[in-house]
Amino acid sequence: MAIQIGAKPDSGFDDPIGMLKDWHRRIESFLGILCVVVDRAQDRSLTGEERDAVEAALKYFRTGGQRHTLDEEESLFPRLRKSAADSFKDIDRLENDHHEAIKLHESVEQFYTTWIESGVLGSNDTMQLLSETKHLKQLYSDHIQVEETIVFARAIQLLDSHAIAAIGTEFRFRRK
Repeated sequence: MAIQIGAKPDSGFDDPIGMLKDWHRRIESFLGILCVVVDRAQDRSLTGEERDAVEAALKYFRTGGQRHTLDEEESLFPRLRKSAADSFKDIDRLENDHHEAIKLHESVEQFYTTWIESGVLGSNDTMQLLSETKHLKQLYSDHIQVEETIVFARAIQLLDSHAIAAIGTEFRFRRK
């Protein structure tokens, strides 16, 4: 199934943890596009289909990806910090991952923008883009693993229905 920007997640605002998992699948899909295109299109101009796919992926990370980070850092993580002192290490690591991912995304976007606008990307820039997309893929893989197996499971155990509902309300507000 194709992933579309603006497509509704499988889970609703009444299940914000499920929504976070749904958005992880989108992140993986759009990141896959960025990785595959640079791997396949080395030493040539992007096709129209590749360009459109890359632009959609970059747009997703500028909008949906940033909202997802805010959902975690402003809605979920603070509540977990209040509920479980042992989660600090994992949350601190995840926030550090977010900062690293932002820097990598900025660089990846710049390389792709140059490639799209000029029609070519030099071999050194291509190697750098390959390295950065590979790094992003590994960063997200590890990050999502920690979130889905440790942090989200902890959230489900520790947060009551009022906290979960408040998180869902905050998610909805960010999307208005």
